[in-house]
Amino acid sequence: MNILILGGGGREHALAWAIRQNPKCDRLIVAPGNAGIADIARCADIDIKSRAEVLEFAQENAIDFVVVGPEAPLAAGVSDALREAGFLVFGPSRAAAQLEASKAFTKQICDACGAPTAAWQRFTDAAGARDYVSGKGTPIVVKADGLAAGKGVTVAETVEQAHEAIDAIFDGEFGDTSVVIEEFMEGEEASFFVLSDGTDCLAIGTAQDHKRVGEGDTGPNTGGMGAYSPAPVLTEPLQEQVMAQIVRPTIAEMARRGTPFQGVLYAGLMIRDGQARLVEYNVRFGDPECQVLMMRLGAQALDLLLACAEGRLEQLSVNWADDHALTVVMAARGYPGSYEKGSTINGLNGITESGFEMVFHAGTAERDGQIIATGGRVLACTGRGETLAEAHRRAYALVDAIDWPEGFCRRDIGWRAL
Repeated sequence: MNILILGGGGREHALAWAIRQNPKCDRLIVAPGNAGIADIARCADIDIKSRAEVLEFAQENAIDFVVVGPEAPLAAGVSDALREAGFLVFGPSRAAAQLEASKAFTKQICDACGAPTAAWQRFTDAAGARDYVSGKGTPIVVKADGLAAGKGVTVAETVEQAHEAIDAIFDGEFGDTSVVIEEFMEGEEASFFVLSDGTDCLAIGTAQDHKRVGEGDTGPNTGGMGAYSPAPVLTEPLQEQVMAQIVRPTIAEMARRGTPFQGVLYAGLMIRDGQARLVEYNVRFGDPECQVLMMRLGAQALDLLLACAEGRLEQLSVNWADDHALTVVMAARGYPGSYEKGSTINGLNGITESGFEMVFHAGTAERDGQIIATGGRVLACTGRGETLAEAHRRAYALVDAIDWPEGFCRRDIGWRAL
């Protein structure tokens, strides 16, 4: 079959790598792709947030199946346009994608179905939000209600920090959006990934990521500096609790509202005293969590995505190996603040990649035969092994083989589990 993946980051490189291994995949196109993806698929330069442009491209290239990687095309309704034209699509509708596009919408869903989450309030003016924080005290969590590329969340330890975050959001740092203020939840964070075809659910993996830029989980939040899978804290009994109390009630409530959810539901969880509460939902694979999940899933990933899109999840199960994967993100110096683009990355040609060692590209391009950095998070060096320690060793061996003085990474990915 002819498959189109929308996106150009490390997540999409990992999806392309896994899908390419499945014999059902005859032709693979990734739009816009990147320098790493170009080695295994055709890259196409189209506007993936344009319903008309994506639809025209899919028709002209006889695409059989579309996998939507990032959240922006979902929020723009690209999956709706493709489905209306008869294409098979992996990814929720625009209405269902509100589970990520609006923090307030997710909270309303949780309230309606009884899913455990933090207490919250939504504000459309800075004065009201400031007064609320002053009355509640800190620590407290300030979030931009809309999409913010993983950066619109501030865990404020002082009232002044909370006020600064509120002002930044209402000053337009993340576009025209309201503010959601939440109770601070203590515990250990973990990510839980579930496929839904609108009716049935299938848990496909767990992971833990490192959001903070600095070692020891310090400094500002980023899109993610590394991840590992599985997440030891998400035991089998806890996963069953999450499915029963959070995921299935959410899927049922979405269906009840006439907006059934089809795609991957990525639940960010806070775990304390053996109980999980929902931090937030994403409606696409996490990045860099997707890299470790795809390393462990391999070719079966395509079968799972197809079953999800075709409404036959109840027929499938996940064939997990008893293994571990860990990924280390290499980012441009200065990230998540300002950083320079265009530096040259050397050493990639000398790396032998396999099902146990992969360098997934995110912000890269090829120029005059050289790989250059074009983004903040640039590479995801990913190792797989029988133990987490072995996966850790392989991932950092890849890091050490890359010559990129303008880049940096954390050297402690996986520290909590290790």
